Amino acid sequence: MTKTVAYHWHLRKILGEHGMFATTDLVPLLADRGVVMNSSQVYRVVSGTPERMNMQLLAALCDIFGCTPSDLIEPYIVSSSRRGRKTGTTGTATPPKTGSKNRPTRAVITPAED
Repeated sequence: MTKTVAYHWHLRKILGEHGMFATTDLVPLLADRGVVMNSSQVYRVVSGTPERMNMQLLAALCDIFGCTPSDLIEPYIVSSSRRGRKTGTTGTATPPKTGSKNRPTRAVITPAED
């Protein structure tokens, strides 16, 4: 059984809880902690769901807002499925009863009788 894990990114909610409604307010706070980012980079981190994140950025965000990584990231399971592939090749092929000029008929291979 395979599980697919995703996550919710709560940085925008935490920004609002701290009264910060402009992403540019976060740029100098990050710079004070050694994380230099321009306003468009900060906007992408806040508005989107990042696939990869620098650990220094995560630590700086936790320090700024006095939170833990689990406050910013909420994992959940999307789906679980069985491994393997369904192919649709079960059973034997049967040739069509009538042929068409535009479509070739399927070949059927039968074992030779001795």
